[in-house]
Amino acid sequence: MLTVALPKGRIAEQTLEIFAEIFGGEFKFEGRELILDMGEFRFLNVRNQDVPTYVEHGAADIGVVGLDVITEKELDIIQLLDMQLGKCKVAIGIKNEDELDWSRPNIKIATKMVNITKDYFAQKAVGVEVIKLYGSIELAPLVGLADAIVDIVETGSTMRENGLKVAEEIMDSSAYLIANKNSYYAKKDEILSLYEKIKAVVERDN
Repeated sequence: MLTVALPKGRIAEQTLEIFAEIFGGEFKFEGRELILDMGEFRFLNVRNQDVPTYVEHGAADIGVVGLDVITEKELDIIQLLDMQLGKCKVAIGIKNEDELDWSRPNIKIATKMVNITKDYFAQKAVGVEVIKLYGSIELAPLVGLADAIVDIVETGSTMRENGLKVAEEIMDSSAYLIANKNSYYAKKDEILSLYEKIKAVVERDN
């Protein structure tokens, strides 16, 4: 049996639709169900940020999670396949009337993506003070808590609705199929068989 960690929400639903297409039958979490056993698979319904942790520590053999989360967590897992789901960008957001001044000695950033932010600003050789927030990040520049934010952007509408604009894009992100290193070797045939089937669906749909 393969244990698969999925992020709650749209990505989980889209992934289960792929499994349903490949193997037939209906793959669906009911209500607040956290574990779904279907044939040779056990699916875990967990928070997006926790998927790679479940995989790295072997509670799940494989998982599906955004590249932004993988990059932020810096975990020791195998990236198998870009599934082309949940496409978005990680971007710097500032107030509409502001400009991003890279000549400043220090910029104050509000974000939940601490490592991505620090790495990006280090590449620019600009000092950064990171304030970690878990929600309503767009509020930070509006009330003077931070000069800018680093956050996920899909359409940009959330920033626009809050008087912010995208000043610079840091990275593209989409959902990846990932694997635990030990599981990859212990269950290599099962994982690679599934990988090939998912890859065929992804390539057909994109």
